[in-house]
Amino acid sequence: MAVQQKTHSRADKDFQITTYVIGNSHGFTVTVMDFGAILMSVAAPNGRGDFGEITLGFRDPFDYTGEHPYFGATVGRFANRIAGGRFQLDGKEYRLACNHGKNHLHGGKRGFDKVMWTAEPGESAVVLRYTSPDGEEGYPGALQATATYTVTENNELIVDYAAGTDQPTPVNLTNHVYWNLSGDGSGDILDHRLRMHCRSYLPVDRDLMPTGEILDVSGTPMDFTEETAIGARIDQVPGGYDHCYVVDEAAEDLAPVLTAVDPAGGRCMEVRSTQPGVQLYTGNFLDGIRGRGGRYGRHAAFCTETQAFPDAVNQPAFPSAILRPGEKYAHRTVFRFFVK
Repeated sequence: MAVQQKTHSRADKDFQITTYVIGNSHGFTVTVMDFGAILMSVAAPNGRGDFGEITLGFRDPFDYTGEHPYFGATVGRFANRIAGGRFQLDGKEYRLACNHGKNHLHGGKRGFDKVMWTAEPGESAVVLRYTSPDGEEGYPGALQATATYTVTENNELIVDYAAGTDQPTPVNLTNHVYWNLSGDGSGDILDHRLRMHCRSYLPVDRDLMPTGEILDVSGTPMDFTEETAIGARIDQVPGGYDHCYVVDEAAEDLAPVLTAVDPAGGRCMEVRSTQPGVQLYTGNFLDGIRGRGGRYGRHAAFCTETQAFPDAVNQPAFPSAILRPGEKYAHRTVFRFFVK
């Protein structure tokens, strides 16, 4: 199925947004846009064969240009948190934009989700490109970033990120899509069942910043090594889940990360990735924002953001998240959807 594109205009905006629908012969479709390289929609079948929207978001593409909780966003230059909005690299201190209290979150005040990317549609994929100039949001070096969304006949969504730089710089790209396998606006996801291939996680402080420790999940409410309802022990986690888990078999090749199941409708999602971590976030800060599925309350969705470890630039024990000239950043995540 060829990629279908549509250009959108709005009277109160002086620019246009183009959306791209990528589908396969089974009816599985994904919609992305050039603004923010945002993943706007994923429509997948349930156990009855009915197709439905399984992400949270907006109907109007221009609504993504305002304030929202990163619905479907490509976040960068560095996803997640950097303590104090500062880090040292090669003997020099860099100060970043602080947009989450005293800390830096998801690339700053104008991250990659708030800029226009250049899109190139293909037969079953869309390639988006953005050049982040030296000094943007405080980061050193010009970064050439690429986000590629591909749909396969196996009902897979493949998300590839790539980047190159002319100066050493932190890079950590991911997608912040909010999943509800029961359907957009269907209520909370506390009954969704989750199995994670992660035997350890990164504990956080009151600002949700990693402490630098890596702890075993055994015997704690963080343990999803056996299939467990998301809501089974969420009350034992202050604020809800918003933690980075360590992928057991992380490597350059794809490693299994997790499987999520909607027991009511039968939709399932399997995630594999090349990244060492995955942030499990259970929509703890959703506060009734209105989207295409109505008002989204707390726990209306969950996020599974494959990524480098948060605050890795300030934690020498964590895997490095520094990209240097001549090196290539490459990160693949595969989401496979099926029913049972």
